Amino acid sequence: MDLGIAGKWALVCGASKGLGRGCAEALAAEGVNVLMVARGAEPLAAAATEIRAGRASGTGAEAQFLAADITTAEGRAAVFAVRRDFDIVVTNAGGPPTGSFRDWERDAWIKAIDANMLTPIELIKATLDGMLARGFGRIVNITSSAVKAPIDILGLSNGARSGLTGFIAGLARNPEIAAKGVTINNLLPGKFDTDRLHTTLVGAADKTGQPLEKVRAAQIAQIPARRFGTPAEFGAICAFLCSQQAGYITGQNILPDGGAYSGTF
Repeated sequence: MDLGIAGKWALVCGASKGLGRGCAEALAAEGVNVLMVARGAEPLAAAATEIRAGRASGTGAEAQFLAADITTAEGRAAVFAVRRDFDIVVTNAGGPPTGSFRDWERDAWIKAIDANMLTPIELIKATLDGMLARGFGRIVNITSSAVKAPIDILGLSNGARSGLTGFIAGLARNPEIAAKGVTINNLLPGKFDTDRLHTTLVGAADKTGQPLEKVRAAQIAQIPARRFGTPAEFGAICAFLCSQQAGYITGQNILPDGGAYSGTF
């Protein structure tokens, strides 16, 4: 299927590895030019090089990169100094640490909200009007399945990401946005085989005193698909949400989790 987005420009955050990289690869394979942003310069440069040589080869798509902390005003300014207008924005920032709410002071909460709620809002604010003027835009926020089913050791993430979800629910349905070719959706990943998942599993192992492999096996056993997801299949979902064909999907929380969430709604 031709997704109809070749030649568009995408900003993909957290793109050096994991789910962000999966999204960058999938978009580049569709001929989308990507500006990949992450904090680690070395893995980011390697990821961009591999995408140019692999998924983007033959499509004519560019894979540019910028090492910056997108959760800071300085980082965002650096991004928009490279390029001001984007047709597609994939927001993504590393989740806050695991732990108990008794151990988190105000600074920990502010940092989590800054990274996982306010940063996506700032990126939307900076790019939305250009999308509206051109009559096309796709914003995909990578959040977490914890928005639907909170995880006890991820209280900081539960709170900050739920705040973003509530904000997007109202913004995406504004007729001044939805009627002008711009969609805003959230991707709520379940358990994907990434460094972030490994960190969460280590936290669970430390909390319970069980071996890491036993914790990992127990987590897989709870997923009807009996496996963790891959960044490549997550990226494919993201690319479809950015497609011309997905223009009638907005304000939605898409839950790729292998069937782990057991609720009807």
